[in-house]
Amino acid sequence: MKGKFIVIEGIDGSGTSTQSQLLFDYLNNQGNKSHLTYEPSNGPIGNLIREIFKGRVTVCSDEILFDKQLALLFAADRHDHLHNPIDGMENFLNKGLNVVCTRYFFSSYVYHSRTHEERQFLYEINKDFLKPDLIIYLDNPIDVSLARMSNRSVKDAYENIEKLKIVKKNYDLVIQEYQGEVVKIPADLPVQNIHQRIIDSINNL
Repeated sequence: MKGKFIVIEGIDGSGTSTQSQLLFDYLNNQGNKSHLTYEPSNGPIGNLIREIFKGRVTVCSDEILFDKQLALLFAADRHDHLHNPIDGMENFLNKGLNVVCTRYFFSSYVYHSRTHEERQFLYEINKDFLKPDLIIYLDNPIDVSLARMSNRSVKDAYENIEKLKIVKKNYDLVIQEYQGEVVKIPADLPVQNIHQRIIDSINNL
């Protein structure tokens, strides 16, 4: 039996990594063998993206072109993340493991677009990628995200209030347009409450 593909999404500071780890631990403790991963991946293109976010690799300084370049790099990383024969997500799914992924194509849609036309471009370059069995969106207030990120020693290019406002608005638009399973969970609840809601959601799978 093929494994389930579960993606956890949310703006920066919404707890996606924390909840992905908790879900991964829960599934394995229940005897449901699972694989935990994230995007950008730890593959060669994903690592390049991380260096760009840190400012160690310089790309276009124009904000709109920067987002388009990142969208194309993320699509290339996503293709490798899914299909590479070493540790591609499809390998794990086909072996019957569940895959829990922090961020996927929703993140490209919301972080790399400002207009409907830009979003359509992103839909087009991501249209052939495997659709998750479930996307869990952690809906976090911007002020809560900013407070959680205030102690980070290194922040990437997208961790600022202006970008978070655009991204949060885009999540609402993308969820309305998406033809697939999405569960929306408030992300300003206690960590264990959020985790329990996620468990309730995946049990419906």
